[in-house]
Order: sequence, then C-alpha cells, then structure tokens
Amino acid sequence: MLRRLALTAVVSLAALATAVPVSTASGPASSGSVSSGPVPSAVPTTGPFAAARPSLGPLPLPVPPLPGFLDGGEGKGTGEANEVLTQLTVSVENTGVAGADGTFELECGPTGGSHPQGQAACDRLAEAGATRAGRQELFRPTPEGTMCTMIHGGDATARIVGTWEGRAVDTTASRRDGCEIARWNSLVPVLPDVR
Repeated sequence: MLRRLALTAVVSLAALATAVPVSTASGPASSGSVSSGPVPSAVPTTGPFAAARPSLGPLPLPVPPLPGFLDGGEGKGTGEANEVLTQLTVSVENTGVAGADGTFELECGPTGGSHPQGQAACDRLAEAGATRAGRQELFRPTPEGTMCTMIHGGDATARIVGTWEGRAVDTTASRRDGCEIARWNSLVPVLPDVR
C-alpha cells in the first residue's frame, strides 16, 4: 500500500514537473506586471522525490476517434467499413402470444432484420449499453445459488445468439422463477412482453 502511494506521488510530481517546468515557474514576470520574486517550483529539490524528474516530457495519450463528430453524426468513423456492431438472432417459443413465437433477426446501427419491434429493441440495447452495469448484466445468466422466488411465469423460452456492441452473446432466458422473470422483463422488447 505504501509502495503504491509513493509511486502515485512520484508520477503526480513528474506530471506536474512537465506541466510547469522550472524555467517557466521561476522565470521573469511579463512586462507591465509586478514581480514578487521567483515562483516556487512544483518539483521537489530535496528529499526522496528529488530524483523523479522526467527527461522525456509528458507521455502522449492516444485520442480515440469521435465518430459522431467526424462524419456528421452518422456513427461511422473516417475510413471504417459500414459494419453492424449488433446482430442478434432471437428464437422464442411457447409464449402463448400471437406472433411472438419464432426466430427473428435483429440488427442495430442501422436498424434492420425481421424483428417485429426492431427499433424499440435497438433502443433498449443502446440504453443498456450506455451504463457499465447494463453492459455487464444484460445478457448474463442468473448466478448459481441465487435465491429466487418460486413464481412460475409460464413456459416461454428464448435463446439469443450473435454480437452486441461487438461482444459475443449466447444466452437463454425463461420464465421459470422470479429471477428469470425479472431477467426476461429486462430484455423486453428484444424478447416479447408476455406479462
């Protein structure tokens, strides 16, 4: 713990040293202003951190492309292929709802496929993808040993296979208990609303 703290302090001081070099921190005041003496440097001159002076300057940080700004908001970066990041096959059985059973294709970005509520399903996936918890939990099965209410929500089952935001998805859903019912409901309208 102490080692990590010391390393963090050294890195922080190194960053300050490159942001405010000694020559500009103690340099002469600009014309027309009153100087009250040299400005103290942010770099220690004595002690254990005195040797932590970077010699190469600040490290370059890669800037990710901003697709919405580069192409007028269409979502494709410069030079990227027009590829769909979300492409799912949704197979649903035994819902008891007319038109809800079957196998449907869903593509997002742009919306396409045979899914009966394609745009609403893509909107739900985008909403879940906007949060870290949503990205981690949306297609994750109920963990083993989870205590769930013994409520039977019907015989409906579903399987979702494909890619979501570039990540592989292969999951099943049912309505066999309270946890699975809640999971199914969180996937509506990707899955049909059978409440």
